[in-house]
Amino acid sequence: MNDIPLSALFIALFFLIIISGFFSGSETGLMSLNRYRLKNLADKNHKGAGRAQRLLDMPERLIGTILLGNNLVNILASAIGTIIGTRLMGDFGFIFSTIILTFIILVFSEVTPKTLAALHPERFAFPSTLVLHPLAFIAYPVVWFINLFTRIIFKILGVSSEARSHYDLSSEELRVVVNEASAMIPHQHQQMLLSILDLEKVTVEDIMVPRNDITGINLNDDWETIVQQLSESMHTRLPVYRGDIDHIVGLLHIRNVLQLFRKETFGPDELQKIIREAYYVPEGTPLNTQLLNFQRERRRIGLVVNEYGDILGLVTLEDILEEIVGEFTTDPAALSREAHLQEDGSYLIDGSITIRDLNRILNWQFPTEGPKTLNGLILEYLETIPDPGTSLLIADYPLEIVQTSQSSVKTVRINPNWKQAMVSSETSE
Repeated sequence: MNDIPLSALFIALFFLIIISGFFSGSETGLMSLNRYRLKNLADKNHKGAGRAQRLLDMPERLIGTILLGNNLVNILASAIGTIIGTRLMGDFGFIFSTIILTFIILVFSEVTPKTLAALHPERFAFPSTLVLHPLAFIAYPVVWFINLFTRIIFKILGVSSEARSHYDLSSEELRVVVNEASAMIPHQHQQMLLSILDLEKVTVEDIMVPRNDITGINLNDDWETIVQQLSESMHTRLPVYRGDIDHIVGLLHIRNVLQLFRKETFGPDELQKIIREAYYVPEGTPLNTQLLNFQRERRRIGLVVNEYGDILGLVTLEDILEEIVGEFTTDPAALSREAHLQEDGSYLIDGSITIRDLNRILNWQFPTEGPKTLNGLILEYLETIPDPGTSLLIADYPLEIVQTSQSSVKTVRINPNWKQAMVSSETSE
């Protein structure tokens, strides 16, 4: 070594520091890659992404190759630095060379390349695979030998080397991903994605048409009444029953009825033939599950039942789709027959409206945990059937009871702008 010129040693040390920085930066760059973007690029035949994905699919060999190369380079650089220090400063030159070389390696071979690679992983990772990919196969025997000892140590410590993270994301983690991607996804699409993730938190009971609001055909009615109901129906599918909703016969598609209207022989017997068997949905079924059930059963409407088989309500495919995309109508004043805008800015609300519909229609924030309807929310709050004229405040919304029956609240007045009205009256005084 004493015969090697100092200039050659400095040049060798310079290149070793660059190579060390290459290994450090490429390691950070590869490990910082977005795995989902990487897979997408690889599927589009991006060569750099394909090589990176193949390397990341064998992490033990990749890490072993990078660490082997990095340690060999750093040790060799340390040895050359010691020789340079000794030749320039004598026996104690290795002390100064160690201090100076440590600083240089930290700055130029560790911190700088790793920081840049973390900020721009693809710029570092994809080009580095041109070297790392063939190097991983050349160094495989040595890496395999090193990994053999690593597995022995893992076995002694009781750690399984097969346990790896497969980057499975929970629904909450997916929610974070969607929220963080807001700059790249249109707001409407983002809300739809979030609504899809929320389907598992909502059950059919939360969005069903309550039993009392179900419109159907009673076969015990006279034929003229049934024909009038069929011809004036606002729905494409209707439940058919005898006497009351508890005695369901099946479901009827109005399209099939229209074809029979042309026949002079159309009567109760022909109507019975086109009634389809009813489809029942257990209460508590999550909407994501029910959406798949509708698809599998090729159904668009189901009757919600409790554990005793009693009918609680009716749920449709449209109800679930509205949970994802929102209401299909656009006029806020006409979004529902159950919410009527008044001249003073208040709303007259039907007590049977569900809390979820009320929040969605008017963009309010009533609590959805607990009672499903506005009537249930009021009764739970007051713990009694209120008299008309009773006022209360729930979730910072003033409610005035307008009409009640012996068992429920029928109509409620809600003024969402009550604070502004109070401020205006105080200012005028």
